[in-house]
Amino acid sequence: METVRLTMSQAVVKYLANQHVARDGRQNPLFAGMWGIFGHGNVSGMGQALEEFRDDLRYYRPQNEQGMVHTAIAYAKMKNRLQTFACTSSIGPGALNMVTGAGTATVNRLPVLLLPGDIFANRMPDPVLQQIEHPMSLDISANDAFRPVSRFWDRINRPDQLLASLPEAMRVLTDQADTGAVTICLPQDVQTEAYDYPLGFFAPKVHTIYRGVPAPDALADAVALLRQARRPVIVTGGGTIYSEATAELSDFADAFGIPVLETQGGKGALPWNHPWNAGAVGSNGGLAANRLARDADLVIAVGTRLSDFTTASHTAFANPDVTFISINVASRDAHKLGSLPLVADAREGLKALHAAAASAGYRADAAWGDAAETWKAEWDATVDSLLRVTTPENLTQANAIGMVNDAAGPRDVVVCAAGSMPGDLLKLWRPVDPKSYHLEYGFSCMGYEIAGALGAKMADPSREVFIMVGDGSYLMLHTEIVTSLQEGMKLVIVLIDNGGFQCIKGLQMGCGSPAFGNELRARNPETGVLDGPFMPIDFAKNAESLGALAFRARTESELHRALDQAKQADRTVLIDVKIEPGRGVPGFESWWDVPVAEVSGRPGVQQAREGYEARTSARLWRG
Repeated sequence: METVRLTMSQAVVKYLANQHVARDGRQNPLFAGMWGIFGHGNVSGMGQALEEFRDDLRYYRPQNEQGMVHTAIAYAKMKNRLQTFACTSSIGPGALNMVTGAGTATVNRLPVLLLPGDIFANRMPDPVLQQIEHPMSLDISANDAFRPVSRFWDRINRPDQLLASLPEAMRVLTDQADTGAVTICLPQDVQTEAYDYPLGFFAPKVHTIYRGVPAPDALADAVALLRQARRPVIVTGGGTIYSEATAELSDFADAFGIPVLETQGGKGALPWNHPWNAGAVGSNGGLAANRLARDADLVIAVGTRLSDFTTASHTAFANPDVTFISINVASRDAHKLGSLPLVADAREGLKALHAAAASAGYRADAAWGDAAETWKAEWDATVDSLLRVTTPENLTQANAIGMVNDAAGPRDVVVCAAGSMPGDLLKLWRPVDPKSYHLEYGFSCMGYEIAGALGAKMADPSREVFIMVGDGSYLMLHTEIVTSLQEGMKLVIVLIDNGGFQCIKGLQMGCGSPAFGNELRARNPETGVLDGPFMPIDFAKNAESLGALAFRARTESELHRALDQAKQADRTVLIDVKIEPGRGVPGFESWWDVPVAEVSGRPGVQQAREGYEARTSARLWRG
């Protein structure tokens, strides 16, 4: 057997550079490169290998380990999970900074390979710098924290263990039903140890993504359910977009007269003005979709994990006789809410169900289509009114969203993750392209926005990328602005400055408590709490200090002018938009389960608890 002598780190780089993915006859490298921040735990191992084999795998330098993971998974999202990055860190705090990113990846079913440095496998330098000493076991390190947030986890204590570990990692990364964060911990001494690896281990490998089809019996059962339905709806999730099934979704809705309801992940699967697109459903949904969900007698879920926000904490689908069909590559998702499971690729599942339903001569009731049309028209008019600027000198968050949407081209991308903005964007943003709406709302991870936008831009530099981010989230992780400048990847950051966590303040007050601890205010020496003046933060100067261009907008005309200048700019831009706190977009005939204190001396909390108990008692359980 022919072999080649390499260090473990060199073998990792060589192996990753030869992994490819193919689907529908199109092939590309699995890894677009490796992000890394070097420290004593990886600079002489993985760092050495990346420098020596720089032509095999490109290295990227971020500013924060969490940020680089978010960039990687946003890139994977834009690439429909067919390409991603690897990320390397030193040990200890550098590694633990990636744990949040790992959770974000796994919750959202997005592939990323994490290679944290680890303590010495030989245990001679003990305790090494940044080592956590566990009193019950010598083989536990900080990296064990990755176990619950990874789809696959391993530690390489001998260089030959790569031969078993890396192929398993590739299986999980390319498994459309089971992907997420893959963590392989690399002890720093083993990174530099050499081994005679089989040359065949580095032969180019193509991982083909095969499209699964529904089982014939399950398909027949689904058609039987569909034939009984008079008022069906489709709930579309991110899997529809990852599967490139948007044309099939449109054809299915048109053929059978079925309204389509959007999740955060599925928004954009149909253009907002498609005649069967009723808009967002659930806790952050709109009038049309929530009314259709309420009355539906059949729900066809396509590529969605039916999260709490989508189901409005299991209150959205209120018809006691409603049934569910779920098309999903993941069996667990396909069985949720007692669904009849069609375990299949979204595109192939829709095609199969379409053909079978057409053979059965199915069509939803005409009156149901009329109701959908009426409610959609009412909802579109409601959105128009929310977007309309009525006080040009005092903008609302909805006004800013509408103006950014108007400034964006049809293929441009909006990126967001946390706060009140995701709910408002779900209701108000009007996409016409499947990849133009990029929300991380599985983990709703504050700090994702700028790093994620960088990944989206790198995945398709031809698109302008607009970031809608609140001031609180911006303060958590904005340093990847530097990376965007370093890589020549222009971003347009629209920062909504509303004085802190207004979304959670609203939730807090909705649960009966007074405002407390959520706004960016100074501590009041008289009260001892944070209810003093708002902090005078100059976000424009902050962005300028990092090398970005910056503009301030307080009025309609100023924001129009700033957006025009931003589109003409040659590098990353931040627009600081000051809005009045508390002027948010309302909810529309929906609910979200946020528990209220059962015992309290505050009358507001007592009253909120009564309302909470009334809502929970009306919830329908479905297995």
